[in-house]
Amino acid sequence: MNENQRLKTLMDLLGFRTQKDFAAALNIKQGSLSDILRERIHVSNAIKDKLELKFDVNKAWLENGTGEPFFKKNPGGGIPKEGVPYFDMSLSDIKDFIVEEEKAEYLVNYLPFNDCTAYLPVYGDSMYPKYAAGEIIAVKEITNLEILQWGEAYVVMTDEYSNSLRTIKLIFQHRDNTKLILRSSNPNFKGDTVISKKNIQSLYIIKGKITRNVI
Repeated sequence: MNENQRLKTLMDLLGFRTQKDFAAALNIKQGSLSDILRERIHVSNAIKDKLELKFDVNKAWLENGTGEPFFKKNPGGGIPKEGVPYFDMSLSDIKDFIVEEEKAEYLVNYLPFNDCTAYLPVYGDSMYPKYAAGEIIAVKEITNLEILQWGEAYVVMTDEYSNSLRTIKLIFQHRDNTKLILRSSNPNFKGDTVISKKNIQSLYIIKGKITRNVI
């Protein structure tokens, strides 16, 4: 069994019934996943990193069959008993859209946000007064860019074709369905930024914020 075939096994082990759902969870196009499963292309390192972070997949098993498929007892993800990782870094310090859990300062076990992906500190004033510098936000990854909550705040990470943005912005609907409008909540930061959905590497909705005494 090669790594493409083991990826198909992972899809079954994780309970994904369709390639569409699995592709959405990995934030890739369904066609790309189909090409991988048909062994037309290799499994990319970005996909391997996503599987490891989001589903506790053992990359050594995926690549060469060494060990078990999963590191933890709860391979399907879900609400972690230990909590959600807190990363004490600015968005500009995150070079890749995959944040490695081992780089977390610690885990925050706060039940209302235990379904989130990560906690991050807020830097800068572009989202004041909605989010002030120094506050801690709880973010949850969005895998379907066609289902967004207009006017809500998101962490947006884009590729080089959109200048590798790492920013917190309110998202609004653009008349062109392939694009999004990004806007600051601070009135002193005027002007909108328009990006193409295809240039988004990763997107996280901000579920809320906590004070530092919680962590």
